[in-house]
Amino acid sequence: MFNSIREDIQSVFERDPAARSFLEVIFCYPGLHAVWGHRIAHWLWNHHLKFLARWFSQLMRGITGIEIHPGAKIGKRFFIDHGMGVVIGETTEIGDNVTLYHGVTLGGTSLNKGKRHPTLGNNVVVGAGAKVLGAITIGDNSRIGANAVVVKDVPPNSVVVGVPGQILLRSQPRQNGKPDLEHGRLPDAIGETLAQLIEHVKRLEERIDGHRHEELEIHSPVQGIWHGEDFSI
Repeated sequence: MFNSIREDIQSVFERDPAARSFLEVIFCYPGLHAVWGHRIAHWLWNHHLKFLARWFSQLMRGITGIEIHPGAKIGKRFFIDHGMGVVIGETTEIGDNVTLYHGVTLGGTSLNKGKRHPTLGNNVVVGAGAKVLGAITIGDNSRIGANAVVVKDVPPNSVVVGVPGQILLRSQPRQNGKPDLEHGRLPDAIGETLAQLIEHVKRLEERIDGHRHEELEIHSPVQGIWHGEDFSI
């Protein structure tokens, strides 16, 4: 037990540059308190004290603002940063070295009493406000971007962005085994595709007409910013 507590505290120092001392981490990190509370509630749940487990988890929810069902299975070195508004459902399974930010929901999408919540692999990072819904699997070393909505399986070493979540497979899988905390890096897969289509249409127009049509022309984005006469909103 003491090894787990030490690992939990160390994981805070590894993933939050704001952490300055052991006392600060122990007394001022509700995500840590929620994880420790869940361990107690999960033990009660597994020993058929289900009402007591639910009551204790509700108590921890009131203290931390984080709702973790006592039936959820959570691995080692789990870290919830900030934590307010996090919801983790009953049949959720979470691997080792997983990081969640505030506003994350690991939710169910069915009235089925069986498996209805997500399974997260090792070293997964779920960005602020993201929703991972249903009995789906998020592969190891994947990152869910802030505010993404994920409703289908994600292969290992992927980045997911958008609503519904678009899956981008990493060209070079991460090698260092550390969580990828850059959950604000959101590649614009749809925007990039539109930009390429616009350029392709312009080249076709040049081929057919010998010139570009300038009327109400929408240009490809320059440094991520779209320009065009249609945008005088």
